[in-house]
Amino acid sequence: MNFNLSDREIEVRNLARDFSQNEILPEVMKYDETQDFPFEIAKKLGELGFLGIIFPEKYGGSNFTTVEYALIIEEISKVDPSIGLTVAAHNGLCTSHIYNFANEEQKMKYLPDLTSGKKLGAWGLTENVSGSDAQSLATIAEKKDGYYLLNGSKMFITHGKVGETAVIIALTDRENRKISAFILEKGMEGFRSGKKENKLGMRASDTSELIFENVKVPIENLVGNEGDGFKQALKILDSGRIAIAALSLGVAEGALDACIKYSKQRKQFGKYLADFQATQFKIADISTDIEAARLLIYKAAQMKDNDEEISLSASIAKLFASEIAVKATNEAVQIHGGYGYIKEFSVEKLYRDVKLLTIGEGTSEVQRMIIARTIQKLF
Repeated sequence: MNFNLSDREIEVRNLARDFSQNEILPEVMKYDETQDFPFEIAKKLGELGFLGIIFPEKYGGSNFTTVEYALIIEEISKVDPSIGLTVAAHNGLCTSHIYNFANEEQKMKYLPDLTSGKKLGAWGLTENVSGSDAQSLATIAEKKDGYYLLNGSKMFITHGKVGETAVIIALTDRENRKISAFILEKGMEGFRSGKKENKLGMRASDTSELIFENVKVPIENLVGNEGDGFKQALKILDSGRIAIAALSLGVAEGALDACIKYSKQRKQFGKYLADFQATQFKIADISTDIEAARLLIYKAAQMKDNDEEISLSASIAKLFASEIAVKATNEAVQIHGGYGYIKEFSVEKLYRDVKLLTIGEGTSEVQRMIIARTIQKLF
Protein backbone atom coordinates (compact mmCIF):
# COMPACT_ATOMS: atom_id res chain seq x y z
CA MET A 1 0.00 0.00 0.00
CA ASN A 2 1.12 3.57 -0.67
CA PHE A 3 -0.76 5.22 2.24
CA ASN A 4 -1.46 8.27 0.09
CA LEU A 5 2.18 8.90 -0.69
CA SER A 6 2.71 11.90 -2.94
CA ASP A 7 4.15 11.50 -6.40
CA ARG A 8 7.47 12.82 -5.13
CA GLU A 9 7.51 10.40 -2.20
CA ILE A 10 6.82 7.50 -4.56
CA GLU A 11 9.62 8.70 -6.83
CA VAL A 12 12.06 8.92 -3.90
CA ARG A 13 11.02 5.48 -2.67
CA ASN A 14 11.50 3.95 -6.11
CA LEU A 15 14.91 5.60 -6.46
CA ALA A 16 16.02 4.00 -3.20
CA ARG A 17 14.48 0.67 -4.20
CA ASP A 18 16.25 0.59 -7.56
CA PHE A 19 19.58 1.56 -6.00
CA SER A 20 19.24 -1.15 -3.38
CA GLN A 21 18.45 -3.85 -5.92
CA ASN A 22 21.10 -2.83 -8.46
CA GLU A 23 23.98 -1.57 -6.33
CA ILE A 24 23.63 -3.12 -2.86
CA LEU A 25 22.07 -6.57 -3.33
CA PRO A 26 24.95 -8.06 -5.38
CA GLU A 27 27.45 -7.10 -2.65
CA VAL A 28 25.53 -7.92 0.53
CA MET A 29 27.17 -11.19 1.56
CA LYS A 30 30.66 -10.11 0.51
CA TYR A 31 30.67 -7.23 2.97
CA ASP A 32 28.93 -9.29 5.64
CA GLU A 33 31.66 -11.93 5.45
CA THR A 34 34.64 -9.57 5.28
CA GLN A 35 33.26 -6.89 7.61
CA ASP A 36 34.87 -4.34 5.30
CA PHE A 37 33.14 -0.98 5.12
CA PRO A 38 31.49 -0.53 1.67
CA PHE A 39 33.24 2.68 0.65
CA GLU A 40 32.19 2.38 -2.99
CA ILE A 41 28.52 2.06 -2.06
CA ALA A 42 28.85 4.96 0.40
CA LYS A 43 30.34 7.08 -2.37
CA LYS A 44 27.37 6.32 -4.62
CA LEU A 45 24.97 7.08 -1.79
CA GLY A 46 26.60 10.49 -1.50
CA GLU A 47 26.30 11.12 -5.22
CA LEU A 48 22.62 10.19 -5.02
CA GLY A 49 22.03 12.69 -2.22
CA PHE A 50 21.31 10.00 0.37
CA LEU A 51 23.98 11.19 2.78
CA GLY A 52 22.40 14.63 3.05
CA ILE A 53 18.76 13.62 2.87
CA ILE A 54 17.10 15.97 5.35
CA PHE A 55 19.29 19.05 5.03
CA PRO A 56 18.76 22.24 3.00
CA GLU A 57 20.40 22.74 -0.36
CA LYS A 58 22.24 25.70 1.19
CA TYR A 59 24.47 23.16 2.97
CA GLY A 60 24.64 20.72 0.08
CA GLY A 61 21.67 18.66 1.22
CA SER A 62 18.80 17.10 -0.73
CA ASN A 63 16.10 18.96 1.23
CA PHE A 64 13.91 15.85 1.55
CA THR A 65 11.25 15.48 4.22
CA THR A 66 11.44 13.15 7.21
CA VAL A 67 8.83 10.93 5.54
CA GLU A 68 11.08 10.63 2.48
CA TYR A 69 14.04 9.97 4.77
CA ALA A 70 12.12 7.10 6.37
CA LEU A 71 11.16 5.70 2.96
CA ILE A 72 14.79 5.70 1.81
CA ILE A 73 16.04 3.89 4.92
CA GLU A 74 13.17 1.41 4.74
CA GLU A 75 13.91 0.46 1.13
CA ILE A 76 17.67 0.12 1.67
CA SER A 77 17.18 -1.92 4.84
CA LYS A 78 15.00 -4.47 3.07
CA VAL A 79 18.14 -5.45 1.20
CA ASP A 80 20.92 -4.71 3.69
CA PRO A 81 20.25 -3.27 7.16
CA SER A 82 23.97 -2.51 7.51
CA ILE A 83 23.77 0.04 4.71
CA GLY A 84 20.50 1.33 6.13
CA LEU A 85 22.31 1.91 9.41
CA THR A 86 25.09 3.80 7.65
CA VAL A 87 22.54 6.16 6.08
CA ALA A 88 20.61 6.55 9.35
CA ALA A 89 23.66 7.19 11.54
CA HIS A 90 25.36 9.58 9.14
CA ASN A 91 22.24 11.69 8.54
CA GLY A 92 20.57 11.41 11.90
CA LEU A 93 23.44 11.72 14.39
CA CYS A 94 26.61 13.67 13.57
CA THR A 95 25.27 15.63 10.60
CA SER A 96 21.93 16.31 12.26
CA HIS A 97 23.59 17.47 15.48
CA ILE A 98 25.67 20.03 13.61
CA TYR A 99 22.71 21.20 11.53
CA ASN A 100 20.36 21.57 14.50
CA PHE A 101 22.67 23.07 17.13
CA ALA A 102 25.84 24.49 15.55
CA ASN A 103 26.30 28.14 14.63
CA GLU A 104 26.27 29.28 11.02
CA GLU A 105 30.05 29.34 10.70
CA GLN A 106 30.28 25.74 11.92
CA LYS A 107 27.50 24.65 9.60
CA MET A 108 29.18 26.18 6.54
CA LYS A 109 32.50 24.63 7.54
CA TYR A 110 31.38 21.06 8.20
CA LEU A 111 28.02 20.33 6.58
CA PRO A 112 28.89 20.46 2.84
CA ASP A 113 31.47 17.69 3.19
CA LEU A 114 29.06 15.60 5.25
CA THR A 115 25.95 16.08 3.14
CA SER A 116 27.85 15.25 -0.04
CA GLY A 117 29.38 12.12 1.47
CA LYS A 118 32.89 13.46 0.98
CA LYS A 119 33.32 12.79 4.69
CA LEU A 120 31.43 10.37 6.93
CA GLY A 121 30.22 11.44 10.35
CA ALA A 122 30.49 9.77 13.76
CA TRP A 123 28.62 10.64 16.94
CA GLY A 124 30.03 9.81 20.36
CA LEU A 125 27.80 9.42 23.41
CA THR A 126 28.08 5.81 24.65
CA GLU A 127 30.98 4.77 26.92
CA ASN A 128 31.96 1.59 28.71
CA VAL A 129 30.60 3.14 31.91
CA SER A 130 27.49 4.70 30.41
CA GLY A 131 25.10 3.02 28.02
CA SER A 132 21.44 3.65 28.75
CA ASP A 133 22.55 5.84 31.69
CA ALA A 134 24.04 8.43 29.37
CA GLN A 135 24.43 11.11 32.04
CA SER A 136 27.03 9.02 33.89
CA LEU A 137 29.59 9.41 31.10
CA ALA A 138 33.20 9.98 32.14
CA THR A 139 34.81 11.66 29.11
CA ILE A 140 35.95 15.09 30.32
CA ALA A 141 36.63 18.35 28.48
CA GLU A 142 38.55 20.80 30.67
CA LYS A 143 38.49 24.42 29.59
CA LYS A 144 41.94 25.93 29.16
CA ASP A 145 43.27 29.08 27.54
CA GLY A 146 41.70 29.06 24.08
CA TYR A 147 40.80 25.36 23.96
CA TYR A 148 39.26 22.41 25.76
CA LEU A 149 41.47 19.49 26.78
CA LEU A 150 39.53 16.32 25.99
CA ASN A 151 40.27 12.96 27.64
CA GLY A 152 38.32 9.73 27.67
CA SER A 153 36.84 7.24 25.24
CA LYS A 154 33.64 6.25 23.48
CA MET A 155 32.53 2.80 22.43
CA PHE A 156 30.11 1.18 19.95
CA ILE A 157 30.50 4.22 17.68
CA THR A 158 29.10 3.87 14.17
CA HIS A 159 31.76 5.10 11.70
CA GLY A 160 34.33 5.18 14.53
CA LYS A 161 37.11 4.24 12.12
CA VAL A 162 35.81 5.48 8.77
CA GLY A 163 34.29 8.75 9.98
CA GLU A 164 36.38 11.88 9.60
CA THR A 165 34.12 14.34 11.43
CA ALA A 166 32.69 13.55 14.86
CA VAL A 167 30.40 15.18 17.39
CA ILE A 168 31.52 14.15 20.87
CA ILE A 169 29.55 14.54 24.10
CA ALA A 170 31.71 15.23 27.18
CA LEU A 171 31.60 16.56 30.73
CA THR A 172 32.62 20.20 31.05
CA ASP A 173 31.68 20.49 34.73
CA ARG A 174 32.20 17.34 36.81
CA GLU A 175 30.76 18.74 40.01
CA ASN A 176 27.47 19.80 38.46
CA ARG A 177 27.48 17.08 35.77
CA LYS A 178 27.20 19.63 32.96
CA ILE A 179 27.63 18.06 29.55
CA SER A 180 28.63 19.76 26.30
CA ALA A 181 29.07 18.80 22.66
CA PHE A 182 32.15 19.35 20.48
CA ILE A 183 33.05 18.91 16.82
CA LEU A 184 36.24 16.94 16.29
CA GLU A 185 38.14 16.06 13.14
CA LYS A 186 40.33 13.06 12.50
CA GLY A 187 43.90 14.26 12.47
CA MET A 188 43.63 16.22 15.71
CA GLU A 189 46.55 15.18 17.87
CA GLY A 190 45.50 12.61 20.46
CA PHE A 191 42.23 11.71 18.68
CA ARG A 192 42.23 8.18 17.29
CA SER A 193 40.13 5.10 16.67
CA GLY A 194 40.49 2.07 18.89
CA LYS A 195 39.26 -1.48 18.48
CA LYS A 196 36.85 -2.30 15.70
CA GLU A 197 34.08 -4.52 17.08
CA ASN A 198 33.54 -8.05 15.71
CA LYS A 199 29.75 -8.13 15.69
CA LEU A 200 26.92 -10.63 15.46
CA GLY A 201 25.17 -8.62 12.75
CA MET A 202 25.30 -5.31 10.87
CA ARG A 203 28.79 -6.42 9.95
CA ALA A 204 29.26 -4.03 7.02
CA SER A 205 28.58 -1.11 9.35
CA ASP A 206 31.76 0.16 10.98
CA THR A 207 31.51 0.05 14.79
CA SER A 208 34.60 1.09 16.71
CA GLU A 209 35.98 2.69 19.82
CA LEU A 210 37.10 6.33 19.87
CA ILE A 211 39.94 7.43 22.13
CA PHE A 212 40.85 10.94 23.28
CA GLU A 213 44.24 11.55 24.87
CA ASN A 214 44.83 15.22 25.68
CA VAL A 215 43.05 16.36 22.53
CA LYS A 216 43.15 20.14 22.21
CA VAL A 217 39.71 21.09 20.91
CA PRO A 218 39.42 24.76 19.88
CA ILE A 219 36.82 26.73 21.83
CA GLU A 220 35.11 27.56 18.53
CA ASN A 221 34.35 23.82 18.14
CA LEU A 222 31.93 23.90 21.07
CA VAL A 223 28.41 23.26 19.74
CA GLY A 224 25.90 25.69 21.21
CA ASN A 225 26.42 26.75 24.81
CA GLU A 226 28.48 24.97 27.41
CA GLY A 227 26.23 22.66 29.38
CA ASP A 228 23.68 22.18 26.58
CA GLY A 229 25.14 18.92 25.28
CA PHE A 230 22.84 16.49 27.05
CA LYS A 231 19.68 18.32 25.99
CA GLN A 232 21.01 18.41 22.44
CA ALA A 233 21.74 14.67 22.54
CA LEU A 234 18.22 13.84 23.70
CA LYS A 235 16.74 15.79 20.77
CA ILE A 236 19.03 14.01 18.33
CA LEU A 237 18.04 10.63 19.76
CA ASP A 238 14.34 11.48 19.41
CA SER A 239 14.76 12.08 15.68
CA GLY A 240 17.14 9.16 15.32
CA ARG A 241 14.50 6.80 16.64
CA ILE A 242 12.31 7.49 13.62
CA ALA A 243 15.17 6.36 11.40
CA ILE A 244 15.76 3.19 13.44
CA ALA A 245 12.03 2.48 13.31
CA ALA A 246 12.13 2.81 9.51
CA LEU A 247 15.18 0.55 9.43
CA SER A 248 13.25 -2.01 11.51
CA LEU A 249 10.30 -1.78 9.14
CA GLY A 250 12.58 -2.50 6.21
CA VAL A 251 14.00 -5.58 7.94
CA ALA A 252 10.51 -6.90 8.70
CA GLU A 253 9.46 -6.33 5.09
CA GLY A 254 12.58 -8.07 3.82
CA ALA A 255 11.78 -11.05 6.03
CA LEU A 256 8.17 -11.12 4.83
CA ASP A 257 9.16 -10.95 1.16
CA ALA A 258 11.56 -13.86 1.67
CA CYS A 259 8.88 -15.90 3.47
CA ILE A 260 6.31 -15.44 0.73
CA LYS A 261 8.78 -16.30 -2.01
CA TYR A 262 10.11 -19.37 -0.22
CA SER A 263 6.71 -20.69 0.88
CA LYS A 264 5.50 -20.66 -2.73
CA GLN A 265 8.51 -22.70 -3.89
CA ARG A 266 9.03 -25.21 -1.08
CA LYS A 267 6.90 -28.35 -0.92
CA GLN A 268 6.32 -30.62 2.06
CA PHE A 269 3.89 -33.54 2.26
CA GLY A 270 2.87 -32.87 -1.32
CA LYS A 271 1.82 -29.26 -0.73
CA TYR A 272 3.50 -25.88 -0.93
CA LEU A 273 4.29 -24.34 2.45
CA ALA A 274 2.09 -21.43 1.42
CA ASP A 275 -0.91 -23.77 1.51
CA PHE A 276 -0.44 -24.74 5.16
CA GLN A 277 -2.48 -22.77 7.69
CA ALA A 278 0.53 -22.60 10.06
CA THR A 279 2.49 -20.72 7.40
CA GLN A 280 -0.45 -18.53 6.47
CA PHE A 281 -0.97 -17.47 10.08
CA LYS A 282 2.68 -16.49 10.46
CA ILE A 283 2.54 -14.45 7.27
CA ALA A 284 -0.73 -12.82 8.37
CA ASP A 285 0.74 -11.83 11.74
CA ILE A 286 3.93 -10.41 10.21
CA SER A 287 1.91 -8.46 7.62
CA THR A 288 -0.37 -7.00 10.28
CA ASP A 289 2.57 -5.93 12.42
CA ILE A 290 4.24 -4.31 9.41
CA GLU A 291 1.18 -2.24 8.54
CA ALA A 292 0.80 -1.07 12.15
CA ALA A 293 4.50 -0.16 12.36
CA ARG A 294 4.28 1.77 9.10
CA LEU A 295 1.45 3.94 10.42
CA LEU A 296 3.33 4.70 13.63
CA ILE A 297 6.49 5.62 11.71
CA TYR A 298 4.73 7.83 9.18
CA LYS A 299 2.86 9.57 11.98
CA ALA A 300 6.10 10.35 13.83
CA ALA A 301 7.80 11.45 10.61
CA GLN A 302 4.94 13.78 9.68
CA MET A 303 4.96 15.25 13.19
CA LYS A 304 8.68 15.89 12.80
CA ASP A 305 8.08 17.62 9.47
CA ASN A 306 5.41 19.76 11.15
CA ASP A 307 7.84 20.77 13.94
CA GLU A 308 5.70 19.05 16.56
CA GLU A 309 7.02 17.42 19.73
CA ILE A 310 8.03 13.88 18.73
CA SER A 311 9.55 12.31 21.84
CA LEU A 312 6.53 10.13 22.58
CA SER A 313 5.62 9.24 19.00
CA ALA A 314 9.23 8.47 18.07
CA SER A 315 9.68 6.18 21.08
CA ILE A 316 6.42 4.36 20.36
CA ALA A 317 7.36 3.88 16.70
CA LYS A 318 10.88 2.71 17.54
CA LEU A 319 9.76 0.33 20.28
CA PHE A 320 7.00 -1.27 18.23
CA ALA A 321 8.87 -1.47 14.93
CA SER A 322 12.06 -2.92 16.39
CA GLU A 323 10.18 -5.51 18.44
CA ILE A 324 8.02 -6.69 15.54
CA ALA A 325 11.10 -6.84 13.29
CA VAL A 326 12.72 -9.26 15.73
CA LYS A 327 9.53 -11.32 15.72
CA ALA A 328 9.31 -11.24 11.92
CA THR A 329 12.85 -12.46 11.36
CA ASN A 330 12.40 -15.20 13.94
CA GLU A 331 9.28 -16.43 12.18
CA ALA A 332 11.02 -16.13 8.81
CA VAL A 333 13.80 -18.46 9.91
CA GLN A 334 11.16 -20.88 11.26
CA ILE A 335 9.30 -20.92 7.94
CA HIS A 336 12.55 -21.59 6.10
CA GLY A 337 13.42 -24.42 8.49
CA GLY A 338 16.99 -25.62 8.13
CA TYR A 339 17.51 -23.38 5.12
CA GLY A 340 16.84 -20.37 7.33
CA TYR A 341 19.96 -21.24 9.28
CA ILE A 342 22.39 -21.09 6.38
CA LYS A 343 23.89 -18.08 4.67
CA GLU A 344 22.55 -18.81 1.21
CA PHE A 345 19.19 -17.49 2.38
CA SER A 346 18.70 -13.82 3.26
CA VAL A 347 16.69 -14.49 6.43
CA GLU A 348 19.81 -15.78 8.20
CA LYS A 349 21.47 -12.39 7.88
CA LEU A 350 18.30 -10.45 8.73
CA TYR A 351 17.97 -12.60 11.87
CA ARG A 352 21.47 -11.57 12.96
CA ASP A 353 21.13 -7.92 11.95
CA VAL A 354 17.81 -7.20 13.60
CA LYS A 355 18.74 -7.57 17.26
CA LEU A 356 20.71 -4.33 17.29
CA LEU A 357 17.49 -2.43 16.60
CA THR A 358 16.05 -3.17 20.06
CA ILE A 359 19.30 -1.84 21.59
CA GLY A 360 20.64 1.08 19.55
CA GLU A 361 19.21 4.61 19.87
CA GLY A 362 17.83 3.60 23.26
CA THR A 363 16.91 0.05 24.29
CA SER A 364 13.33 -1.20 24.31
CA GLU A 365 13.41 -0.81 28.08
CA VAL A 366 14.41 2.85 27.77
CA GLN A 367 11.63 3.42 25.22
CA ARG A 368 9.10 1.97 27.66
CA MET A 369 10.40 4.30 30.38
CA ILE A 370 10.04 7.32 28.08
CA ILE A 371 6.56 6.30 26.97
CA ALA A 372 5.31 5.61 30.50
CA ARG A 373 6.75 8.81 31.97
CA THR A 374 5.37 10.93 29.13
CA ILE A 375 1.90 9.38 29.36
CA GLN A 376 1.83 9.76 33.16
CA LYS A 377 2.54 13.48 32.84
CA LEU A 378 -0.63 13.86 30.79
CA PHE A 379 -2.81 12.90 33.78
